[in-house]
Amino acid sequence: MYAAVTLFVFMCLTATSHADHHHHPCHSPNMTGFMSVMTLKGEVRAHGAFTYDSMGKKLRFRSNESHPVNTSIGLDVLMFFEEGVFYEIDSKNQSCEKKALQCSIHPMDIPDDAKFHCAMNLGNPSIEGEGFKANVWTGDIPGKKGVYSMSVTMGCLPVSTIYFMDSTTILFSILDIENEIKDPDLLVVPSFCQGQPLEETPEGTVNTFYNEFI
Repeated sequence: MYAAVTLFVFMCLTATSHADHHHHPCHSPNMTGFMSVMTLKGEVRAHGAFTYDSMGKKLRFRSNESHPVNTSIGLDVLMFFEEGVFYEIDSKNQSCEKKALQCSIHPMDIPDDAKFHCAMNLGNPSIEGEGFKANVWTGDIPGKKGVYSMSVTMGCLPVSTIYFMDSTTILFSILDIENEIKDPDLLVVPSFCQGQPLEETPEGTVNTFYNEFI
């Protein structure tokens, strides 16, 4: 599946297409689902459940501890994109770190300044259930020398996002989406995190959602 999604994006990036200038970035609805993160070298960085509040611009991601991923086991982050802060949560030890969020880009929603690149079909769209159509949006990664490519369904559900950077290339795949927030409490700061002081950001550091996986 990862190979198919990656090939799909690369095909679209290299295809000759005439972008429709009437396309404007859509915005994803509330969502609950699963997300897998891996490099194009095949290194799995994380796999876990997410909850996304599209109106409040809040995102919770918790990696699945039963998944054999050494680098991100136990990762639990709560992002408040409008407030510009996020929490790294350790529920087991009842502790957390509160940090400034310098960049609001993330794989659950198309940035407002994204550029429509193309629409592509996989499979046979003339046969029901045998075709898949998606729009691909691209843009620059703020604070990094790199670009992103995001594919979404016609209904604006994210399918995959690739961040092409100097140091690494990371693929985010979004799976088993449900158009609802199944557990609103996941988007509330845990009681043991409330009142936590904001940590000082080291000079030159740009905190982002995707940086949690680099």
